[in-house]
Amino acid sequence: MRTSWIIGLSADAALIVVFAVLGRQSHEHGLTLTGIAGTAAPFLLALLAMASMTRYPETYNRFWPQGVMTWLGVVAFGLALRVIFGATAATPFVVVTVITLGAFLLGRRAITRLIARKRGGDSEPSSHKL
Repeated sequence: MRTSWIIGLSADAALIVVFAVLGRQSHEHGLTLTGIAGTAAPFLLALLAMASMTRYPETYNRFWPQGVMTWLGVVAFGLALRVIFGATAATPFVVVTVITLGAFLLGRRAITRLIARKRGGDSEPSSHKL
């Protein structure tokens, strides 16, 4: 069984945690494990939801449309869950979230594709290309 998609999902999850760490650090909220987990949790749950909706094991490196759908879904569902969990979603936070998670989640896919091409391989089966 091909399990490289697990690495992709782990990388996406790690980038969401980095997003939470950077945000907490820049706002001096403290870098406690529970604080980071509380900030990252809504977006990690959203990532799992989007992974189930985008056939993630087959499409984890696709930039379009699955990568864009994953990014926008993680932002939208993550922000909604954040509010449901009792945190705020002020406009500046929304803007930073859209930009940062876009750079992280789409950037990861772009870098993965470049590495695969440099190695002479391809990160997607030909049947899944646009």
